[in-house]
Amino acid sequence: MLMNTCVQVILMGLDSAGKSTLLSRLLTGQVMETSPTIGFNVGTLDLDKKTSLTVWDVGGQKSMRPNWRYYLDDCQALVFVVDSSDPGRITEAQKALKKVLSDEKLQGVPLMVLANKKDLPNSMTIREISNHLDLPSYTERSWEIQACSALKGLGLQQAFMSVNKLIKRS
Repeated sequence: MLMNTCVQVILMGLDSAGKSTLLSRLLTGQVMETSPTIGFNVGTLDLDKKTSLTVWDVGGQKSMRPNWRYYLDDCQALVFVVDSSDPGRITEAQKALKKVLSDEKLQGVPLMVLANKKDLPNSMTIREISNHLDLPSYTERSWEIQACSALKGLGLQQAFMSVNKLIKRS
């Protein structure tokens, strides 16, 4: 009998990036009314018969970010969600990402950046987001960036299949 492995994945990003919408869309297939997350939401995503990901969606308000480090134990992948329609906050996102990735608990942990809200007009390209977040400088960790739309459900399943592949390779 095969063991069902459940892997811890942390979903982080600035407030209003769409993390809770993304999680509810993944888990229920529906878009639910969300409000700013105080603390965290958690759910289990079954990818196939053998693999489940426990996804922790951690609040992204500025006041919550110092607590992010408390969620990093046993984290096997970090999924960082960026609002690709908000270029005004990309520098803030870059600083938040850099800070969390500097935590020793995340050493060698793969990173998936989700460029959310790609369905909106004038959203930044994957390349722009990648450069603004300075992703090419992360040579010591495996990382990927993918476009998605939590509202429309586009790219989410593929992204989490990729997260699973990143974990298996790390």
